[in-house]
Formats: sequence, C-alpha cells, structure tokens
Amino acid sequence: MSKKLFVLAGEVSGDMHAAEVIAELLKARPELKVFGIGGQKLQALGAELLYDTAQMSIMGFVDVLKHSLFLRRVFRDLKEAVRRETPQAAFLVDYPGMNLVMARFFHELGIPVIFYVSPQVWAWKEGRVKAIKRYIDRLLVIFDFEVDFFHNHGITAEFVGHPVIEQLAELTFPSKELFFKSHNLAPETRLIGLLPGSRKQEISHILPELLQAARLLNRKYQTVFLLGRSPHLNQGVYHLLSDYSDLTVVSCDAYEVMQYSDLALVTSGTATLEALCFGCPMVVVYKTGALNYLIARRLVKLKNISLVNIVAKGLGSSERAVPELIQHEANGVEIFRQAEMILDNPALALSIRKELLAARDRLAGASPSHKIAAILQEYL
Repeated sequence: MSKKLFVLAGEVSGDMHAAEVIAELLKARPELKVFGIGGQKLQALGAELLYDTAQMSIMGFVDVLKHSLFLRRVFRDLKEAVRRETPQAAFLVDYPGMNLVMARFFHELGIPVIFYVSPQVWAWKEGRVKAIKRYIDRLLVIFDFEVDFFHNHGITAEFVGHPVIEQLAELTFPSKELFFKSHNLAPETRLIGLLPGSRKQEISHILPELLQAARLLNRKYQTVFLLGRSPHLNQGVYHLLSDYSDLTVVSCDAYEVMQYSDLALVTSGTATLEALCFGCPMVVVYKTGALNYLIARRLVKLKNISLVNIVAKGLGSSERAVPELIQHEANGVEIFRQAEMILDNPALALSIRKELLAARDRLAGASPSHKIAAILQEYL
C-alpha cells in the first residue's frame, strides 16, 4: 500500500518551495501519493490538488472576512480528504493563517506535522508561538536568527537555509549585453524593475503608484521598465498599463527583472529577498486597504517590515539597507525621490549591492530541498 503525504502551500512562493522538496522526495519514493493545496509546480509533479493557489490569493483582515464562507468550505473539504486518505504526515509550507488551523487538526488525529517556512512570529502575532509549540512536530526555519528566537520559547527549530538560494543556484542568464541586444536597447538605457506583487490585491494597490513613479523617472532618465508579471493571475490585472503608453515596458520573468535592473521597485514580500540574492538595489513599497493597515500597524512590532532590511540588519552603517515606503509614503512622488537618490549616486548603488550580497550569506544552507526531503522520509 503506497504512502500518502498531505501538502498545503497556499501561495505561489510556497508552491515553488514545496515543489523543490517533493521533487527530491519522489526520486526516493516514486509511489508516494501527494495531495492537498498547491499550484502549477506541485501539479506538474502529479500532486492531486483540492484547491489551487490562485484560489487562495486572499490577504488582509478585511479580505479574509469577505471570503469567510469560501474558507470555511476549504477547511471542510480538506478535513474530509484527510480523513478519507489518512496520510502518514502533513507538510505545511508558510501560509500560517490556514496552516496553523490545519496543524491543530492533524495533531488531534495523531498525524505528524512538519512545518516549513515558519510564521514570522518574531515580527507580529507572537501569540502563535503557543500553537507552534503544541501542534507542530518539526519546525524548519529559513532564517538563522529564528533558531534562537524559538529556543527562547522552548521550541526546537532546525535551520535548513532559504530555498531561494538553492533555486537561484540552478539558474543561468545571458549577459546584460545580449539582453540589451535582444530588446534593441541603447547601451546608456537605465533598466528599472517593476515588481508589483503576486496577488491581485497587491497589484491593484501598488501598481498605480509604481507607474506614476515610472513616469517621473522616464522624464529624467533614458529608461526602459522591466515588469515582472505574475503568470498565475489573470493578465487583466495589468490593464492600467494601457494608460501609460508613454513608457517603454518590457514584460519579463521576475528573476530577469532582478538580474538586469539597475534598480527595482519591489512590493514587500518574498520578492525582496530574491532581489537581495541578486544584489539588486531596490526601493521596497507596500500599500493595502486603510482598515488592513490600521490593524496591522497595531500588531507589527518591528521598525522595518521588509525582509531584506531584517536579514541585512547590522551589516551596514545605516538602519536600513534599502528604503522602504509604507502606506501613505508609498506614493508615486516619494517612490521617485527614493529611486532618484540611488540612480544619481553610483557609490550608494554599489554600497547597497555589496551589503545585499553580504546578507545573502545569512540565508545560505546546504540544499534545503534535499535536507527536508530526508526529514519527510522519516515519517513515511
């Protein structure tokens, strides 16, 4: 009788991270049945998906309330599937709002829970530590400082390294000269990256501000804008581009944006860490609905919200490695001003690159996917 593994990766980045692990696991256990929630990458590996990550693109307190009936149905369907399939283990990746609820359910059934990419309880919602301690059997963290944090709360956490490092090591890119040639760009062209996020809600709030900043940058510099589109979303979310025909916008893979851009305007989240790994100077922005912001501001206890500044903390002379603009500050004019300061100061841009590449070393681990696959095998 074949073994079964439940996987829950509710976001695009989680789908990518989970797929790296499952791909390794299936090499050793090709008969393994994988089911749960994931995206295109897990599906390509043969996982049976009850829901797709595109359906789970729900963020913010208000949005969760709006989709409460849908989420209730998701929980019901997942629990029914688990009772029917009786998996040997549950592999939960990030997405703490749903995964901590499911962790409790698995714990009650006596099914081991392996949690990968810990909830950022060191930043907000520290009360979740109690649930982690009670319901999670193995906690696999991607930041080295998390080990001490959880140790101080009586929890054993295992640092496995950040999956982005492993994923990027497998990539190769043509030279910048070839990229310029393939797009018929003049050598003096400034390449500015636009990374408005991977969720519809993020894009609706942030893309308008990025495009306003882009228009201001275009008036001062000879620029081409590299837009990182999210392939899993309906491309209609980028409809606003039609109002900016004065800009030259090249749609790219997000990693191409990070590889070739002189500067990137990046929505706070996983993309900032990925850009860090490329040593790409950036301005981090984040904007959400007013009510979501007011609630989050009362809960978040860190001065810096972007992961890139948290990871790079203490490596440079300033409090922040890169500028971050939140809510009312995340407007076209202020984004332009911050970008302008970096573009007009080559020494500053070089200093940022060096600081980001130094911070990358803090994320490095020995093949997270191999290590985690071996851990999962212990439970199958």
